[in-house]
Amino acid sequence: MQPAPPPGQGDATRSRGARTLALPWTRPGRARGAPGLSLALASARERLKRALALEAERRRLFIWLPVPMGIGILLYFAADRERALWAPLVGFVLAAAGAVGLRRRPGAARALIALAAVFAGFAAATWRTASVASPLLDRPRIGQLTGFVESVESRDAGARLVILVTGLAGVEAAERPRRVRVNIRAGEVAPGDHIAAVARLLPPPGPARPGGYDFGRDAFFRGLGAVGSISGKITLTPPPQAPPAALQIAAALDRARNALTQRIASIGGGQAGAMAAALVTGKRGLITDTTNADLRAAGIYHIVSISGLHMVLAAGTIFWLVRALLALSQTLALRLPVKKIAALAAMAGSVAYCVFSGAEVATVRSLIMTLVMLGAILVDRPALSMRNLALAAMIVLLREPEALLGPSFQMSFGAVAALIAFAERWENSGRSQPPPALPWPLRPLWIAACGIVVTTLLATAATAPFGAFHFQTFNPFGLLGNALALPFVSLCVMPAAVFGVLAYPFGLDAPAWWLMGKASQVVLKLAHWVATIDHSTLVIPAFGTAALLCFVLSLLWATLWSTKLRLLAVLPLAAGVAVAAKPERPAILVERDGAGLAVRGPDDRLVIAGRPSRFVLEQWLSADGDGRKADDPSLRQGAACDPAGCVLNTRDGRSIAYAQERLAIIEDCRRADVVVTPIPWTAPCAALLIDRTALQRDGATALVHGLMGWRRHAAEQTGRSRPWSRQSPIQPAARTAPATAPAPSVAESAPEAERLQ
Repeated sequence: MQPAPPPGQGDATRSRGARTLALPWTRPGRARGAPGLSLALASARERLKRALALEAERRRLFIWLPVPMGIGILLYFAADRERALWAPLVGFVLAAAGAVGLRRRPGAARALIALAAVFAGFAAATWRTASVASPLLDRPRIGQLTGFVESVESRDAGARLVILVTGLAGVEAAERPRRVRVNIRAGEVAPGDHIAAVARLLPPPGPARPGGYDFGRDAFFRGLGAVGSISGKITLTPPPQAPPAALQIAAALDRARNALTQRIASIGGGQAGAMAAALVTGKRGLITDTTNADLRAAGIYHIVSISGLHMVLAAGTIFWLVRALLALSQTLALRLPVKKIAALAAMAGSVAYCVFSGAEVATVRSLIMTLVMLGAILVDRPALSMRNLALAAMIVLLREPEALLGPSFQMSFGAVAALIAFAERWENSGRSQPPPALPWPLRPLWIAACGIVVTTLLATAATAPFGAFHFQTFNPFGLLGNALALPFVSLCVMPAAVFGVLAYPFGLDAPAWWLMGKASQVVLKLAHWVATIDHSTLVIPAFGTAALLCFVLSLLWATLWSTKLRLLAVLPLAAGVAVAAKPERPAILVERDGAGLAVRGPDDRLVIAGRPSRFVLEQWLSADGDGRKADDPSLRQGAACDPAGCVLNTRDGRSIAYAQERLAIIEDCRRADVVVTPIPWTAPCAALLIDRTALQRDGATALVHGLMGWRRHAAEQTGRSRPWSRQSPIQPAARTAPATAPAPSVAESAPEAERLQ
């Protein structure tokens, strides 16, 4: 037997032995501090496991399901060609079956469920594209157009029509667009009429710059195969066949919407009446550009786009009204589920409001979210919860996968996620002190003021990255605008709208529209006052998708987790800020038809040559973070021009030529570094040449100069074949249009993209 160790020495020996077993072996000479680092990493792993286990116990993993679905949708839109529907469906079935088979292994089952969600998103996008696919106009055309008028939207100058095409001169039936949208300056037509007129039509244009808003893709999913205008006489003609039943219903509904729009606008008066009508019927054509600009600068443009705010206010008003009326009877209140009956009435009213207001994408999405919230009341569940939001997101993504790419989906769900996450934290904060008791007039005002400030701050923080990415603007006084305007909208405008709609069939609606007009007038005055404050609209340079993905990950991480895991959201947020702070700014921007270009001059600002359309020029300036207007004379300072073309210099001394004649191309190819021309050119050129043929293939083009020379970014990537693609070979001049009428330029359709936004 070995002698016992001295007192205390045995404990030390056992302690050293325990530490030896707990710590990993280290090589001699390894830095001291490494065991401490290993302990820290082991502790972090344990905390991470405990946090994930707690999240799973709280069933928070379910609310992440829309994320892999969105990844599947993004993978679909990133593909270079259409895929067969069977492939994602087979993947979904196999992944779902694997998840069921491995349900006793939670980790593997959850991974397979996420994979199944990816396949579901991909399959939904594939199915959606196939279901809405219709021919796009191959090239600009002028000719006789016949069709049924589906909808009419009055505007401050003329009207905008959506026409279900029955005939188009020079286009075979198999290649004819199913639906077109045209502007008219004069003449009156009604939904359901069959008309004939000479129309100038163009294919839906692509992005004004690489990475910019793709009007053509949105038009494809809206069923539009062409856009244009009718300037001549419109004739009512006998239809070749009876209109479809769906068209008759849609036309009757649109006639009712137009009648109510005119009544509200006439009683409300001026722009206040136009705004009030837009809130009820969704027809925003009577609102002028000046009013729209004021609303955007004040950060309250969302109030004229029927979405979550209007749907919640309408449903809430109906819910409160029905519940209050039923509660007046003691018998009904004690014997009937009054709250559930009110929820059913609010659901029916929300559906009717959505249908009557036009059922736009944002409205339908808001309806789904509202129905999910009200449905939770029917099954005795909390109405406002992250699970309900996740369920609504999955329904929207399965129904309209393309909405994921738009700002409306991103901003609405981002704002709601931030608000619900804050509400969850607030409820679980464990406040020990009750709120201070205030007298009756002050307490509700204090609660309302705090609610408006907090919700506006949260919504602004959650939506600011999306607004900066899509619109390159930020409205720093949005908090002030919302704080001043929302009380009038919530307490006066929307309740009056509900009562006006209910009284409209009885002819007693005039007081409601008058009240709406007065309240809307106050809102417009407040918006104009906020818009006149210096720097009410800040223009931010456009940043890429990498920064946006970082911001999205940060928002999801901060809102969907309930434990301290959410604190890690600061990492992708910091990465997004770092990437967005230094965006890649092109040296040259070329319009999609070669009508004009912009070059970054010696002062690091854009210089314009040619005649780019106003809309495209505004898009370029906005993406560059340039606050100048499209008609600013300084935009052409630095360009040496003559009838044959222009010569511009970049800030690093390179010569850029814009040639408008063939002789100028020959000379510029010998002297310039880059030559841009709207003329097709096949002869050799010593400079980098961008001609009309290349632009028809690539669309809007941007050039960036780096260490390896010029890098070209095209809006239409070569090799991609998607149903909404506008790539087409150049057409002979003799076939472009009749000799008496020149073919319309693609740039002329740019205002259509502006109006769609």
